[in-house]
Amino acid sequence: MNNDPKAAAPAPERHPLRPFLPEGARLLMLGSFPPQRKRWSMEFFYPNLQNDMWRIVGYLAAGDKNHFLAPDGRRFDRARIEAYCRDQGIALYDTAEEVVRLRDNASDNFLQIVRPTDLQALLARIPACRVVVATGQKAADTLCAAASCAAPAVGASVGVRLAGRELTLWRMPSSSRAYPRPVEWKASFYRHPFTEAGILQGPF
Repeated sequence: MNNDPKAAAPAPERHPLRPFLPEGARLLMLGSFPPQRKRWSMEFFYPNLQNDMWRIVGYLAAGDKNHFLAPDGRRFDRARIEAYCRDQGIALYDTAEEVVRLRDNASDNFLQIVRPTDLQALLARIPACRVVVATGQKAADTLCAAASCAAPAVGASVGVRLAGRELTLWRMPSSSRAYPRPVEWKASFYRHPFTEAGILQGPF
């Protein structure tokens, strides 16, 4: 019997996706890290059908939380999501490039970050971006550590300076179903940074 704790240590995972950085992006959404591939319904960010991110965005974009679901309801429609994000200037990536999963699930609570994302380099590739959104607790903690600022309350923002420019950093409620709030409730928070970035019109 092998009692060496190193023998049972899970292997680090590298990020499976490239940053999605459309030209002229005005808003950058940063999560923590993608779930295990067995939970994916598409090859894109927030791929888990049980994650409500694209229902939140669908509700904001069209007033319909099912707007970005495929007709069969069993996956998200990657082509429509990408087209919307390109058209509206929404960039997507995560705050970790490499992690260890301490448990066999998608929970941020059991993600150990081995290598955080180089946010300075990422932001340098989207010079028009002035609004950064952390889409959960883990992402907010990692992003605020990089920006040397205290994490704002859920739904609030703080001004930071990164990549040679002033940015607004928003902390949003998690889109995970593990954070059990209705899509419409979560969307009311996401409306704020989307409005600041000019994606949506009108007051917060």
